[in-house]
Amino acid sequence: MSQKILKRLQMNIRTYTMIFALLLIWFLFGILTDWVFFSPRNLSNLFRQMTIISFLACGMVLVIVTGNIDLSVGSVTGFVSAIAAALQAYILPSILPNLFTGYSPFAIGTISTLITIVSSLIIGVLVGVFQGVFIAYLRVPAFIVTLGGMLIFRGGVLGITQGKTIVPIHDTFRMIAQGYFSNEVGWIITFFVVIAIFYNTILNRTKKKEYGFQLQPLYRDILKAGLISLLIVVFVFLMNEYRGLQIPVFILAVVAAIIAYITNNTRFGRYAYAIGGNREATRLSGINIPKNIFLIFVLMGLLCGVAGIILTGYVAAGTIGAGLNYELDAIASCILGGTSTLGGVGTVYGAVMGSLIMASLANGMSVMNMDIFWQYIIKGLVLILAVYIDVATKKTR
Repeated sequence: MSQKILKRLQMNIRTYTMIFALLLIWFLFGILTDWVFFSPRNLSNLFRQMTIISFLACGMVLVIVTGNIDLSVGSVTGFVSAIAAALQAYILPSILPNLFTGYSPFAIGTISTLITIVSSLIIGVLVGVFQGVFIAYLRVPAFIVTLGGMLIFRGGVLGITQGKTIVPIHDTFRMIAQGYFSNEVGWIITFFVVIAIFYNTILNRTKKKEYGFQLQPLYRDILKAGLISLLIVVFVFLMNEYRGLQIPVFILAVVAAIIAYITNNTRFGRYAYAIGGNREATRLSGINIPKNIFLIFVLMGLLCGVAGIILTGYVAAGTIGAGLNYELDAIASCILGGTSTLGGVGTVYGAVMGSLIMASLANGMSVMNMDIFWQYIIKGLVLILAVYIDVATKKTR
C-alpha cells in the first residue's frame, strides 16, 4: 500500500509541488501583509488580474507542447485592445447613430459592444492565420516569426493610439471585465458546475469500463470530485463576501474547460502532444503536422483576441502599453504549470494554476508596496527555478 502511494506521488510530483508552492506563497504573503492578502476584496482582485494571462497561457500550452514558442501574444493582445478601444471610442459612435436612428443610447452602445467583440475575435484569428502560414507551411522558425510579430503589432499599437489613451469605453463593454454576477446567480452556476463534475466523473468511469480499462476505487473518484466541488463552493462563498463571482473569471473557466476538453479528447489535441513528443514518428504515422501547427497558432490568435477584449474592458481604455511583456508571463505560467520546455508535456489546468501563481506573486508584492525592480527580479528567479525543476525531472525520468 505504501509503495502504491509513493509511486502515485512520484507520478504527480509536479502537480503536488505546484500546489505546495501556491499554498506557501499565499501563507507567506498572508503573514507579511497582516492577512490583508486574504481579504475578500484582494482575493477578488487577484483572480480578476490573472484572467488575461490565463487566456494566453491556455493557448501557449499547445504552442509549447509542439516544441514551438510565441513571443507575439502580448503585442497581439495590445493590438486587439487598441483596435477595440478605437472602435468603441471613435469609429462606431460616429456610424451607428446614423444607422440605428430612434434607438436609445444604451441600445446603440450594446450593438457597438457586440460589433467590437466580433471584430476583435476576427482580428485575433487573422493574426493567427498570418503567423501560422509562415510557421507551418513556409517553415520559418516560430521564434523568428513571432519575434517579428511582436515588433509589428507593437508598432500597430503605437500607430493606433498615437501615444494617447483611447477613451471612452461603453459601460456594456466594461461589464465584460469589470462586472459581477449577483450572489444568487453565482450559487446557481456553482450548483450546475458541481452536478457537471460528478456527472463527468461517473461518465468517465462508465467509458473506461466499456473499453476495458482498469478502474480505481469508486471512493477515490468521488473523493476527488467532492474536493474539487468543495474548492469551488469555498471560492464562490469568498467572492460573494465582496461583490460576487466575477464575469471574466467565469468566462475563463468556460474557455479553459473547452480547451482542456480539446486537448484531452480530440485528435487535434492528441496530435499536438504527439508532435512535441516525437515529431519524426508523428510524421511517419501519417499525421499532417503543418495543418495541426497552423490550427494551433490560429487558436492562439483567437485567444489573444479574447484577452484583448478583457484587457480593454478591464482598463476601460486603449493604452500605449497594452499587453506589454504579457508573453513573458504567459510562458512563465505554462512552465510553472508543468509544461515542458522540451515539448510533449503540459496541461491547460496546469497553465491556469501557473498563471495564478504568477498573479499571486505580483499581487502580494504590490500589497507589500515592494519596489517594482524587486518584483521583476523575483518573477525572473521563479521562472528560472521552474525550468530547472522541469529539466531535472525530465533527466530523472
